[in-house]
Amino acid sequence: MAKVLEGYGMGILQKWNIAVPRNVVVTSVQDLDRRVSDNPWLKNTQLVAKAHEALGSRFKLGLVRVKLNFTQARSAVKGMIGRQVGGLTVSEVIVSEMVPHSHEYYAAVQATRNGADILLATCGGIDVEENWDRVKSLAVEVGNTPSKNALETLARKAGFSGDLVGKAADFAGKLFAAYDNEDGQYLEVNPLVHRSLDRTLVALDVVTLLDGDAKFRHPDWTFPFAAEFGRAYTENEKEVMAVDAKIKGSVKFIEIPGGDTALLPAGGGASVYYSDAVVARGGTLANYSEYSGDPPDWAVETLTDKVCSLPGIKRLIVGGAIANFTDVKKTFGGIIAGFRKAKAKGKMDKTHIWVRRGGPREKEGLAAMRELAKEGFKIHVFDRNTPLTDIVDMSLGKKSRSGAKGSKKKAVST
Repeated sequence: MAKVLEGYGMGILQKWNIAVPRNVVVTSVQDLDRRVSDNPWLKNTQLVAKAHEALGSRFKLGLVRVKLNFTQARSAVKGMIGRQVGGLTVSEVIVSEMVPHSHEYYAAVQATRNGADILLATCGGIDVEENWDRVKSLAVEVGNTPSKNALETLARKAGFSGDLVGKAADFAGKLFAAYDNEDGQYLEVNPLVHRSLDRTLVALDVVTLLDGDAKFRHPDWTFPFAAEFGRAYTENEKEVMAVDAKIKGSVKFIEIPGGDTALLPAGGGASVYYSDAVVARGGTLANYSEYSGDPPDWAVETLTDKVCSLPGIKRLIVGGAIANFTDVKKTFGGIIAGFRKAKAKGKMDKTHIWVRRGGPREKEGLAAMRELAKEGFKIHVFDRNTPLTDIVDMSLGKKSRSGAKGSKKKAVST
């Protein structure tokens, strides 16, 4: 699941003919000034300025300013850009027009086990959580599209009346279309407002969560996903994310400063398993990563290079269960290329590598790993007969909890 910041979420809604406030996302006062020529409304309407970051409680933090003229908006942008909030630095501000309105409503689409629920309510803004019993839902099964009659029935149940029944139903249908076609997992418009000027329903704010792994299907997703760890993504993380967006399969990488145990597991399950095992045995993690779905070797090479570039790592665990279809020799080819690239940069001289894997062409892949010992790598290689966590025990200098004795016979080390 990937979070999309407000301005980019607004762009997705506009693509599906949903009305949103006019807005610009800027990185400096000078950037805002440059936008005026293409957006003359910036100087002739009241404005709202908000920090364009994945932050909660922006009002309380002073990162939302309302009812501004252009000069005041410039001042707000200047005051927000560069501000430190926890481990995150505000790098963007969204400046949008204020939308005079008389009522606030609520609309959302959220994924369920069987499809999606469309939600509507005649109470919005901060009132919706206190009145959740007024939020009505329509279940839509996978592969189906809600009918006009079903959406109008939902709108009436939610409390809409008169011409608003049709307007709310039409809005909900468009929101579902955006959700369904953009690989959405959750779209929430709160508040949805009735614009005084023309009585159009306008999405005043939006929360957008998408299936990040579907990015390869959407060449127009040129926006970055929001960082979700209280800090901005590092350049290495961004590079791996860019690779992940281009390939069939998956590569993931998140840095954890201060750790000395790096992980390069195969599969999301193995990544969690090894992370827990390292921490449970007193180790400190330097990263989270995984590759799965039989990714191309060049993608695995990029991931490996980033893992090997982590500072201060004493050990690197290349672990995984027994693969069903991921070609072990091919993916190990990418890992080996990444190892060699890192070693050429002088980054693997003090790092011990621990390998445990099984699956298609495992013999060839493990043999290629063992050959790295001849190139000066401190490498220890084990096959599928070794319990997964034994290499964690051994890498941390602990006795194998399984009591397995055959493991070392499968190892080659220097």
